[in-house]
Amino acid sequence: MSLRLSTVILPYRRWSEGGRSAWVRAEQLGFHTAYTYDHLSWRSFRDGPWFGALPTLTAAAAATERLRLGTLVTSPNFRHPVTLAKELISLDDISGGRITLGIGAGGTGFDATALGQEPWSPRERADRFAEFVPLLDRLLTEDAVTHEGRFYAAHEARNIPGCVQRPRLPFAVAATGPRGLSLAARHGQAWVTTGDPKLYENGTPEQSVEALRGQLAKLSEACADAGRDTAGLEKTLLTGFTPDRARPLQSLDAFVDFAGRHRELGFTEIVIHWPIPDSDFAADEKVFEQIAMEAAAQLD
Repeated sequence: MSLRLSTVILPYRRWSEGGRSAWVRAEQLGFHTAYTYDHLSWRSFRDGPWFGALPTLTAAAAATERLRLGTLVTSPNFRHPVTLAKELISLDDISGGRITLGIGAGGTGFDATALGQEPWSPRERADRFAEFVPLLDRLLTEDAVTHEGRFYAAHEARNIPGCVQRPRLPFAVAATGPRGLSLAARHGQAWVTTGDPKLYENGTPEQSVEALRGQLAKLSEACADAGRDTAGLEKTLLTGFTPDRARPLQSLDAFVDFAGRHRELGFTEIVIHWPIPDSDFAADEKVFEQIAMEAAAQLD
């Protein structure tokens, strides 16, 4: 399986002031997918402009023709499966079947308290995610769904005509723990990781590679338990959160070396952040575009 190169465009610019042009340029550069974060606010961007993921993706769908689009990632922190399913079916229709849903259990950031609730414990996040994903799967594949669960309910929720993509749009499940990996194996068309967060500050690239190798091994075990061949599951690495940080974007050669090492591990998609000046995602735009246009040929 060839390595796919995708990007993630943070929704911090007004559509008329550079927001639209980034998505159009992503298609021109040949990225496989352009994702965006599905947060209410995020880290250092909290006190600045930040727009909603699903409206942004809807506008991006109208501005592009071939580029796949998606969230990376959506979480239960402020989403409900019933309303999310309706919006995803609409978005999949508007895009002509180009949507991927990146989905994860969420964390303890600003999204976790924006609705006035106390942050959920790791166990509760895992419990909610374990109910959220199968219910969303049903909502996107069945015309009418009734569900009474511990955290979520649906009463004759109608989702006609369903997704353009059949049986539904693909899920890219972000997970590293056993319960999340099981969800990826059972419901995902792709698995997403950012690496081992414990290595970000003081780890080495070599240690990161070994940690990712371990995560992939656990994913294989989860697939075996689910009776599934792991080869049929895309493996996505969202970059920028390993000890390499921004170094892979310093030159074409640096990126090809980084991507090659991770392709050898088994990754099928590498996602790089669209450059944002004066941030953790600052990068030379000319180098970024060179990577987008030339790296794939060197990795074949």
